[in-house]
Amino acid sequence: MEMFQLRRADDVAQAVNAAAYAEDRQGAPVRFLAGGTTLIDLMKLDVERPGMVVDINRLPLDRIEPTPEGGVRIGATVRNADLAHDPVIRERYPVLSQALLSGASAQLRNMATTGGNLLQRTRCVYFRDVAMPCNKREPGSGCPAIGGYNRNLAVLGTSDACIASNPSDMNVALMALGAAIEIQGADGARTVGIDDFFLLPGDTPQRETVLAPGELITHVTLPPLPAGTRSHYLKLRDRASYEFALASAAVVVTMANGSIRTARVAMGGIGTRPWRVPSAELLLAGGAPSAAVFEAAARELLRDARPQSENAFKIELARRCLVHALNTVTATD
Repeated sequence: MEMFQLRRADDVAQAVNAAAYAEDRQGAPVRFLAGGTTLIDLMKLDVERPGMVVDINRLPLDRIEPTPEGGVRIGATVRNADLAHDPVIRERYPVLSQALLSGASAQLRNMATTGGNLLQRTRCVYFRDVAMPCNKREPGSGCPAIGGYNRNLAVLGTSDACIASNPSDMNVALMALGAAIEIQGADGARTVGIDDFFLLPGDTPQRETVLAPGELITHVTLPPLPAGTRSHYLKLRDRASYEFALASAAVVVTMANGSIRTARVAMGGIGTRPWRVPSAELLLAGGAPSAAVFEAAARELLRDARPQSENAFKIELARRCLVHALNTVTATD
């Protein structure tokens, strides 16, 4: 592993300025360190080779606060365990709490952070093995997962360059909730809706998000939800804990008089990014819950699926996952 320099930042400006300096003047890649549950693993594997690591644990980004509009603002260094067990999150955004608690292990949830989870990288075995080619790690080197071991990889949003799946549970819930990502860089602050935050691989699979070099996620904001909103997260996997999703569904619906007024649906385990299809949501809105409607929405969401040699089963698994989640969230008491 290449030697790297560790810096500790006391405020956001100091962190992003240090990153900008290293990127611009030294040409060194920079990574921000909070929980380190992904970064440190990848550094040990020699997949990540930063020239500088900026420790952001001193920054005042560890709070969960209400917004004036009635939503919630979550700091980037809030630990996954704290977020999952926060009373407001559990009561008003249960889909997020459920997603977080379904991920990894209690020990990892005690360390992992909101910002780090947003940037969690794929578990594709070829990406994590530096002895193998990987377009995400070394652009232009090839994608051996196509035609190789791909049982856990994506069937939606893939390209000829990459079929790696996004591994996060939290990101799927945030997609369904319509979260906004607050970003700080040396040139100022900006906010990006989560629908626009993740990038498809296309010909540039090494670019996974809209973050520019040296930019730091500072907060995630959840919008207020109208009365009658229900949400649910369902994760299907090979074992009950410490396992990534083969298919998962985050469903947020607003009910009124037995009908679905609005719906946002996202799926995990099957896409190169948390997968949302607005046209599938339109099929759900405006009518009474029914098996026919749920099946139609599932077919629409999965319409562009492109299975690989070992993961065609994910299409049927995802269909069943989404239909079951919709049945659960709309069931009458």
